[in-house]
Amino acid sequence: MGMVQEFREFAVKGNVIDLAVGVIIGGAFGKIVDSVVSDLIMPVVGLVFGKLDFSNLFVVLGSVPPGTAMTLDALKKAGVPVFAYGNFLTVAVNFIILAFIIFMMIKQINRLKRETPAAPPAPAATPEDIVLLREIRDSLKKTP
Repeated sequence: MGMVQEFREFAVKGNVIDLAVGVIIGGAFGKIVDSVVSDLIMPVVGLVFGKLDFSNLFVVLGSVPPGTAMTLDALKKAGVPVFAYGNFLTVAVNFIILAFIIFMMIKQINRLKRETPAAPPAPAATPEDIVLLREIRDSLKKTP
């Protein structure tokens, strides 16, 4: 019973729930970034570098059966070993963009979290006995 109680306390802590929400949002966000990279950025990069499709950049490492198309999917289906560095380039660009976006988000969150410097505390009230002593002093100064 002790382990069940301990696990329940662990699972209900705010940090674990925050982490779970972060993982779920991160998974969905990763799909968005993947779409941005593969559908928007990589075609532009391919256009700049001579209309290359990075997903089909590969080196064939084995013999190709006759009649097999020279595309990455066809070669993989035929069981031909390929060194698919184009996929790696696409994933690396995904990572760089995702890391940059997360960096910008954390930077903004930290900027919002920065608290304005607290105003200096008001001077402490003078104790009543000191106030009375000052009044006596001032009244003695007034008498000739």
